[in-house]
Amino acid sequence: MLTTRQPVFRKFWHAVMPLTDLADGPRPFTLLGENIVLFLDGDGQPAALKDRCCHRTAKLSKGWCHEGTLQCGYHGWQYDRSGRVVGIPQLDPGQPIPPGYCTPAYHCTARYGYAWVALEDPVEDIPAIPEFGAEGWRTIFQFYETWNTSPMRALENSFDNSHFSFVHRATFGVASQPKPSSYELVESPTGFYAETTIPATNPPKFQRISGVTDPVTTRHMRNAYFLPFSRRLDIEYPSGIRHVIINCFTPIDDGRMQLCQWLFRNDTEEDCPAQTLIDFDDEITREDKDILESTDPDAVVDTRRRGVEYSMASDRPGMLIRKKLMELLARHGEQEVHRGNVGTIPIVTATPASCSATASARPAAAPVAQEVAA
Repeated sequence: MLTTRQPVFRKFWHAVMPLTDLADGPRPFTLLGENIVLFLDGDGQPAALKDRCCHRTAKLSKGWCHEGTLQCGYHGWQYDRSGRVVGIPQLDPGQPIPPGYCTPAYHCTARYGYAWVALEDPVEDIPAIPEFGAEGWRTIFQFYETWNTSPMRALENSFDNSHFSFVHRATFGVASQPKPSSYELVESPTGFYAETTIPATNPPKFQRISGVTDPVTTRHMRNAYFLPFSRRLDIEYPSGIRHVIINCFTPIDDGRMQLCQWLFRNDTEEDCPAQTLIDFDDEITREDKDILESTDPDAVVDTRRRGVEYSMASDRPGMLIRKKLMELLARHGEQEVHRGNVGTIPIVTATPASCSATASARPAAAPVAQEVAA
């Protein structure tokens, strides 16, 4: 599946950037192939615009924040969060700015320490993370990095128990038990819930993380999938310690995604330092990244396409992800677009980005020289 060719994904919220990354000024990002710029408005809230000035098309991410606006670094035009030009330094005082002067703006909000963006009107809310800010829980922002793979590959890997003994043989995988435990799967309107218990090696360097000293322990895993590209992994050890990972696999383009990962723990810094937990999950994550970047990002989603990828019984969660995605596409009049059919099937086009209902209803603006002439 080529994610940028499926317009429905524009109708979902995607975790795009930690809010702390915006403290020093605007930042560029590519979401579903769309070049956008994020910045903080006058209220300190994140905003997202198309990364193009409507004057001479310079990237707005080359500019800076000025009195709650985003100022272009080329000629100084200023934009508010709606994408409207609200300042042109070259104009005389009191000279009006034509109302059609604007650049497309996107839905943007702050949640869980991140700026989230939806390129079109969202059809679902951002998945809840009840542990964020809750008493008895600590939040650790673990990873924010680009991977050369697709969200589909990362999602199915995160529910795949059969790779532990191989990909993770140097960390927690039990090499002598390659047959994976089975999941109990329960579907929901927005995804599914998956629960299982797995064995996990527990060498001395991991024992502060698990809270137990047995050489091999267990992980009670409560997984959840949320359309289109998010998952929750709630690991509980026999000690009662819970290690809750939230992932958003944000699509950059058809070959890259942004890994956004939060960790929540019900213990304290004294019990297990945050850096120890980051290092532990980083070691495991590097193992996943290495193998996933060797796969074809154009993953098969429509299982009616035979002879491309083959499956086994333990792939049930990955097959259910595919089913949910296919149902989503069907509800929005789409079918899977992949390299083999990209030029042969009718494509449901995305809604063209516009500045606002008012701006888009106006005739095309005349050149600047005419409209703001002295």
